[in-house]
Amino acid sequence: MKTFSAKASEVPRRWWVIDARNQVLGKVAVKAANLLRGKENVDTGDFVIVINAEKVRLTGKKEEQKTYMSFSGYVGGHKSENARARRMRHPELLVERAVRGMIPHNRLGRRVYRKLKVYCGDSHPHAAQLPEVVKLTRK
Repeated sequence: MKTFSAKASEVPRRWWVIDARNQVLGKVAVKAANLLRGKENVDTGDFVIVINAEKVRLTGKKEEQKTYMSFSGYVGGHKSENARARRMRHPELLVERAVRGMIPHNRLGRRVYRKLKVYCGDSHPHAAQLPEVVKLTRK
């Protein structure tokens, strides 16, 4: 018996919707990353749509104490902001950055990351793909 190895071009892709309203950021990111990744060495994951990104919850004092930093490479090019400022400026980045940290940091991870779609409101332009809703348990 031969071992079956899935090829990325032959895998049927499914679409999933995760509603982030009043959900903890880490739980949303873990669920999205697991759906995106599929298996280890081949990109067999599905597409993931996250809606209501601006209403995601941060636990503890992370809203004030968690900082996001970036560096342009130039002198004086260091910028940092806390989670509250990032939520006000561009709330999708909270979810995108959390998911990006949970997928591989290589060529495979960059291909997987392109299948993540994050939106602020309740609506998204992917209704034609007939996405299925993912239920997250809230503890």
